[in-house]
Amino acid sequence: MIEDDHSPSLLDVRQITKSFAGVAALRGVDLTVRAGEVHCVLGQNGAGKSTLIKTLSGVHQPDGGTIHWQGEPTTIASPVAALGLGIATMYQELDVVDGLTVAENIFLGHENARGGVLRVAGSNRLAGELMTRLGHGSISPKTEVGTLSAANKQIVSMARALSHDTKLIIMDEPSAVLDSEEVKNLFRVVRELTASGIAVIYISHRLEEIRQIGDRITVIKDGRSTASGLAVSATPTAELIRLMTGRDVANVFPARVPVAADSPVVLQVEDLGLRGEFSGVDFTVRAGEIVGLAGLVGSGRSEILETVYGARKASTGRVSVSGTALRAGSVDSAVAAGIGLSPEERKSQGLLLDEPVFKNITLSTFGRFAVGGVLNDRRERDAAVEQIAALELRPDDPDRITRTLSGGNQQKILLARWLVHGTRVLLLDEPTRGVDVGARAEIYALIRRLAAAGNAIVIVSSEIEEVLGLADRVLVIGDGRVLATKDSTDIDEHGVLDLVMKGSAA
Repeated sequence: MIEDDHSPSLLDVRQITKSFAGVAALRGVDLTVRAGEVHCVLGQNGAGKSTLIKTLSGVHQPDGGTIHWQGEPTTIASPVAALGLGIATMYQELDVVDGLTVAENIFLGHENARGGVLRVAGSNRLAGELMTRLGHGSISPKTEVGTLSAANKQIVSMARALSHDTKLIIMDEPSAVLDSEEVKNLFRVVRELTASGIAVIYISHRLEEIRQIGDRITVIKDGRSTASGLAVSATPTAELIRLMTGRDVANVFPARVPVAADSPVVLQVEDLGLRGEFSGVDFTVRAGEIVGLAGLVGSGRSEILETVYGARKASTGRVSVSGTALRAGSVDSAVAAGIGLSPEERKSQGLLLDEPVFKNITLSTFGRFAVGGVLNDRRERDAAVEQIAALELRPDDPDRITRTLSGGNQQKILLARWLVHGTRVLLLDEPTRGVDVGARAEIYALIRRLAAAGNAIVIVSSEIEEVLGLADRVLVIGDGRVLATKDSTDIDEHGVLDLVMKGSAA
């Protein structure tokens, strides 16, 4: 991390503006990045972060303002020109080519050749060195990228960035597809890069990541920089949220609504176990109640939700809805009883990204909209439009392709799907992953509103603060066991971590 606050700037952006068809995306953004620092850019979806990235990477040309690179005024005319300057960009949507090998992806567009002949052995050797530098030397340069996980594809994308004479790497939501260990490795690599003088622009919705990896912060709201160059260590989280949303942090989590003592038990989980994952899990959820599962990654939280939903077949125990036991390992049984799951990886596990919004909303309820065995698009669309209005989906277009929506609105689509189905029990796994702070507040309010309407809700989140802020009761999970059950007002984040550490040591 950078130590000299007065070191010369590598990139200096002043009052950049950009409009599309008369709509302003950037209204005046200032950004100064120094060599050897991690400069974090924060902002809600639609704030202008993507437009700024594409302007710095040469995809878009600004309408106004100035860009200085290493002290000299410059125009970044194209992505090739950006790479020529030493600016490489890693986009959130991975840009690797599945049909090519690791080495071919890394050197795509600047192939290692002599006399028009590719130097395959040399490319493989250099690719192997880059992958080793990134802590993934076990991945062969000859491996076809299409066979890799999303996390490893991202490593290939990073290796491609480093294959150029890079001075600045722009990382757009780099941790979105990574687990906790992979995030640690990412941070290790970022620190090694900055130690060698490379600068990193790091974009993330996760404020806890910014605390761990960032040096300075620029905040963008409505196309303008509301703050530029703030020191991470000196800026409270509450201030960052206010700069991003215009609201105080106290307004992020909605007020709790007390659950009536005579509220009926909707979901009952008894002695539930899944061999090798968790055992002896007991809990109930009443109508109108939110129960949270708090713990570290790998504790068994997601596996518990998936087993309750029937996606995994329990080894022991049973799950009941309103007193009726479900068939173990049967999603159909769970859905018929009124259980719906919003999975951790909503893009790959929950949504048909290239289908319209209304098709995704009605995905689990097709039978209701069929006449003589033929789907009635109008009835489907009408049911979807009702939920789009109720959940304030934006834009409110049922024919919009799902891929084009923000993370927060994609999450609303999953909730709408289960509401159309008449679901009584909602299992929410990482409901705000990839969702910006402003949209999170909307999701939180929506979850609380669904509980107030009588739904029973179970929430899992890797952010303990989120579980405590939303849930009425919290189950602390560690090593596949329930370590404690607490009212959320009787425990804080440190208390959860203490229980987890003690449970792991037991």
